[in-house]
Amino acid sequence: MRRSGEKFKEIRRYFIRYKIKKVTKSPQIYQIYRSLLKKYGRPRRRTPKYNKLTTGQAGSLRGGPKDFWEKWCKRRKTKEDKEEIVIGAILTQRTNWRNVELALRNLKREKVLSIKGVYQIFKKNKILLGKLIKPSGFYKQKAKRLFQLCCFIVKNYGTLEKFFDQDLKTCRRQLLSLYGIGPETADSILLYAGGKPIFVSDEYTRRFAKKHHLSRPHSKKFLLRGKKFSYFRAKRGNKVLPKAGSYDYLQQLFQQNLPKNTKIYQDFHAMIVLEGKKGNKI
Repeated sequence: MRRSGEKFKEIRRYFIRYKIKKVTKSPQIYQIYRSLLKKYGRPRRRTPKYNKLTTGQAGSLRGGPKDFWEKWCKRRKTKEDKEEIVIGAILTQRTNWRNVELALRNLKREKVLSIKGVYQIFKKNKILLGKLIKPSGFYKQKAKRLFQLCCFIVKNYGTLEKFFDQDLKTCRRQLLSLYGIGPETADSILLYAGGKPIFVSDEYTRRFAKKHHLSRPHSKKFLLRGKKFSYFRAKRGNKVLPKAGSYDYLQQLFQQNLPKNTKIYQDFHAMIVLEGKKGNKI
């Protein structure tokens, strides 16, 4: 029998030999993305020239994801659009989008659907903010989370644009340090409002990956990488390898098998959510 020390050295040699730069290669992911594009189309601006050039092509005039995704996937977002997305990303936690829309309408009616608006109304009247966002559920917690986020941006940066001027890692680290903001919410804000190239690995993404057999590595080599080394810290870079099927694993899986493009990440994630809600399989 091998001693535990010898086994550990063997695992360490294996790790050094295969530096974990990629989780796994899966050409299937990009093929699925292309097939979803044929079904839904890519969100574009409506111009006479575009309509003339693309008339008759499959999915060309469908305009991509509908409902609120039309705003979230819009290429050129206004300041108001970005702030609404940030607020919506907090309100959509543990609820459906219909309830969020009711809360957003209430905020818009009171003319406080902005970062500074939420910050000021919470300072004046906490109870009123809770009443306005009550349709989204857990309104006391969400009111506090909204205030903490808006307070952080207003006091440290003044505007949302200045906050997004920082690099991706800095923005993500600061968002995750705030109360009630996890990886999914932070990545949604960065991708859709900030235009940062980071993929959102939410519950719909996990179900989608499981349905298409993407949530686990395809070979023993990758399985060993995903599970055996999930506890092992590498000497170089001191990074913990993501466990197979975890949030970080799925995020890296999609990012490494797609072009590093914010538009692609936005469209693909939106279409995954639409497929998940319809219960379809490609």
